[in-house]
Amino acid sequence: MVIRRVLAPRIDFGALRRELGLPESFPTDAQREADEAAAAPPRPPVDRTDVPFVTVDPATSRDLDQAMHLARRPGGGYRVRYAIADVAAHVTPGGALEAETWRRGQTIYLPDGNVPLHPRTLSEGAASLLPDDDRAAVIWTIDLDADGGTVAVELERALVRSRAKLDYTGVQAAADAGRLPDPIALLPEIGDRLTARGLRRGAINLPLPEQDLEPDGEGWRLVLRAPAPMEEHNAQISLLTGMAAADIMLAGRVGVLRTMPAPKPEAVQRLRAAAAPLGVHWPDGVHAGQVIANLDAAQPRAAAFIDQAAELMRGAAYTAFDGTPPEHPEHGGVAAAYAHVTAPLRRLADRYATEVCLALHAGRPVPDWAHAALPRLPEVMASTDRTASAAARGAVELAEAVLLADRVGETFEAAVLDVDAPPNGRSRPRPPGGTVALDAPPVRGRCLGQLPLGERVRVRLVTADPAARTVLFELA
Repeated sequence: MVIRRVLAPRIDFGALRRELGLPESFPTDAQREADEAAAAPPRPPVDRTDVPFVTVDPATSRDLDQAMHLARRPGGGYRVRYAIADVAAHVTPGGALEAETWRRGQTIYLPDGNVPLHPRTLSEGAASLLPDDDRAAVIWTIDLDADGGTVAVELERALVRSRAKLDYTGVQAAADAGRLPDPIALLPEIGDRLTARGLRRGAINLPLPEQDLEPDGEGWRLVLRAPAPMEEHNAQISLLTGMAAADIMLAGRVGVLRTMPAPKPEAVQRLRAAAAPLGVHWPDGVHAGQVIANLDAAQPRAAAFIDQAAELMRGAAYTAFDGTPPEHPEHGGVAAAYAHVTAPLRRLADRYATEVCLALHAGRPVPDWAHAALPRLPEVMASTDRTASAAARGAVELAEAVLLADRVGETFEAAVLDVDAPPNGRSRPRPPGGTVALDAPPVRGRCLGQLPLGERVRVRLVTADPAARTVLFELA
């Protein structure tokens, strides 16, 4: 759901690409391997093309990792079939293409085009689960009880054929009208059950709208977008699969997990202390995730509370293990052990974690090429996570500065999302301030002054520097 959008002028992201050292093309030998794999795609012996899978992604996406089919089980409960692009079947271990994907780590997204993990002949072609074409996939079949609890997991390589490429906007409109297509008609029902189970576990979701840039003729639209309910339901299927993968790897005592420490008690206490001043009701015995789930992020005071809650979600990492499971295998936001296996076209780790799961599920040894890769994955993924974050943040900051460059001195309506912590005597003192979110244009930026957390204020723009990608406001 789009909340606000403002037209921005033409922007050159070339400097940001160069600053991040993003590659412009694939080495010749890596591209050749990809082209050869695309020309002779794998044909798994198991045929599941009779299952009417569909994909649900942003409208412009062509790197389609996941396809879904949902059904009721006889006697009650649900059957979730989740087909994931079988990237490992297209990439030769030890080859030039594998080596290049290790250098890249993951697909980096910028408004003027992505920098893909795999050549487009694979990522947007032969390996992508595009509609009406047979594709190699890894199918997770997860049976749930009526409450959404997992009762059985099956895993296999198979040939699949997606029937339709659906997008979030269209799917949400169909859901609102009660006309979801059969393969995903149960998605709201299953998604609600999985969300409820997560909240009972202690899971935390931060539903803050995201800033994004969309092309608009010769320029760009700066967009503030809140996730639609169907996006959240779709994410629950991916989380369900990631938890099933983590359980398989922990039982097999080898793999790579996506981990995050549980929220620290002192962080929870600080958040609880902020609740009352922001008008947020936090009953005794209720977990932070349940409090957040009941808030309207479009309201300034609720948005400020959710922004403060981000302090609970620190320290995400990839954790590899072999023989002895990690002492703390859980992901604090999921409130369960969890692994990345559902986006192998876009994330390097997913390819290897999936291969581990396939081997363990079949009761055979993990292939040497996958086993040997596990200890190296956390460092590579951490490095490329930083690059991906810097690209997304840098693009929006550049757009904000360009959009506001000729408006220095103007005043704007804004909501205060965060205020600086008091100096602790060890840090260098700086002028008081915090973070504000403008009503229009949809800009977030630093603001100087004694700011009232969660309240609406008027702010004056004092700096908008595209070269430095910075904007600065002061309390008016």
